[in-house]
Amino acid sequence: MLKEIIKKYVWLLAVNLFISAFTFGGGYIVVPMVRRFFVVKKQHFTEEDLINMAAVAQSTPGAIAINLSSLAGYKVAGIGGAFVSCIAALIPPLVILTFISAFYKIFFSNTIVTAALKGMQAGVAALMVDLIADMCSIILKEKSFFLSAMIPLSFIANFVLGINVALILLFCCFLCILQVFLKKRERK
Repeated sequence: MLKEIIKKYVWLLAVNLFISAFTFGGGYIVVPMVRRFFVVKKQHFTEEDLINMAAVAQSTPGAIAINLSSLAGYKVAGIGGAFVSCIAALIPPLVILTFISAFYKIFFSNTIVTAALKGMQAGVAALMVDLIADMCSIILKEKSFFLSAMIPLSFIANFVLGINVALILLFCCFLCILQVFLKKRERK
């Protein structure tokens, strides 16, 4: 029993160190990596669980990457798993930022480092497109016209009409709550 728990903790430590090191900057870029290791490879939880955890991670104070790692760790190994995952997610950015801070002038005056950081932006964009495609496919599988229509309408509202993302999110949340309320009322 203890051996199994320690094995889970070691796995969580290794995976979260890896994810955190290769998704420097955190944010939603962490979601596809968590998906790959926790959902696809180990089946610790479902795609739907991941989307719910990502929503909770975004809405709780702190970095999304650390919050999501903690939630995934909790799902795998309880409180201890959350603690191990949180620490593992903190270590790489802490080390990298400490190193960069110590050599700030050297880093940002170096054209190679600047070019590498620009290249990383393209990689992040590709991972974000992958994440968005996965989330959209999950929403479309629910076969709800209402939810499916929200995707392009939210995009148009933000990119074409310039409406603030926070307002769009609040409005979509309100509409979903209203939809649930109306469905419950229909059942009665």
